[in-house]
Amino acid sequence: MGVQQYDGIGEVFEGFKSLPLIRYGEVPSFLGMVGDVSGKSVLDLACGTGFYSREFKRRGATDVFGVDISGEMIAAAREFERRDPLGVRYEVGDVAELEPLGRSFDVALGVQCLNYAQDIAAMERMCRNIHRSLVSGGDFFVLAQKPDYGFDCESLEKYGFRCELTGEEIETGPRVRITALLDPWPISIVGAAPRREVYEGCLRAAGFRGLEWVPLQVSDAGVREFGEEFWVDVLASPPLELLRCRV
Repeated sequence: MGVQQYDGIGEVFEGFKSLPLIRYGEVPSFLGMVGDVSGKSVLDLACGTGFYSREFKRRGATDVFGVDISGEMIAAAREFERRDPLGVRYEVGDVAELEPLGRSFDVALGVQCLNYAQDIAAMERMCRNIHRSLVSGGDFFVLAQKPDYGFDCESLEKYGFRCELTGEEIETGPRVRITALLDPWPISIVGAAPRREVYEGCLRAAGFRGLEWVPLQVSDAGVREFGEEFWVDVLASPPLELLRCRV
């Protein structure tokens, strides 16, 4: 469900991070949830073009390894590394079929990762592979479509996105189409919005504990840029939600 559509995007994917919802909502919320990574090793799963890989390396992570199923995304991430060497390593890989990495990491990231599982069995495999890749006490941080997001709520277009149901359903939950309203051409990606019990069941079956859902927030910079009123709709019905758990 993911590789072909992401192969067609490549480096343009970085533009998502400039849209208000991502720049002032997703990014500060996710960075805030993960917190201090100084001296830690980080495994970035579904790393895309390496935005978070680079960000956490700059924030003091000792070793960062990014994995993505899309060869074009990894090519773009390696190009960013070539232009501005930080020491981040990238490889093409499917999280559902992830081979042992030869080491364990302190932190794993899954930004829009588990929601691309084709079924519950695939999500369980992903979770087990991630669990196996972490040290005892290691943390796994997830960001995805909010499981119970109301698709009939106020439009997200002023925040840079359209979010709509496709009318299809897979085992994990409804399929959704996310359109980033980039200039000059919007980009649409189809994924799934797994149910909350699917996430929790798969993570617990893999051995994760201490599951905690974390709400999306808007940064002070976003409030200064657009004002409080601008953010009322997205905070009333946020399309994204975060989740933390531990080995």
